Amino acid sequence: GCGPASGSSNSYEAGSGPIWLDDVKCSGTESLLTSCGHSGWGIHNCNHGEEVGVECLVPLRLVNGSTHCIGRVEIMHNNQWGTVCDSAWDLRAAQVVCRQLGCESALSSKFSAYYGQGTGTIWLDGMHCNG
Repeated sequence: GCGPASGSSNSYEAGSGPIWLDDVKCSGTESLLTSCGHSGWGIHNCNHGEEVGVECLVPLRLVNGSTHCIGRVEIMHNNQWGTVCDSAWDLRAAQVVCRQLGCESALSSKFSAYYGQGTGTIWLDGMHCNG
């Protein structure tokens, strides 16, 4: 996940694989798309021109790692990427980041610019998460 959705759109390039879900009805509180109501896996009456896209608020990324699930935490605020200070940062905060990015459970939490120092503004400091 990447934060609350700012809207949905079908202005992205059409896909070419199977259409797995149609008639998706979510309350907005589900943690997984597959927890929303739908017509059943692979049951649809649409084509690739009817596919949806989403733009999420609070973009978050990991940089300088070997995959999208490893690296220095950066968050966008006011259209500018910045970093998160390690004050009070712990494995629970790392777990929240991993969940937001759609990664598996956090294995570790790194400190002291382990993945290199960022160049943008430090947007967040003193994070306290329950995981």
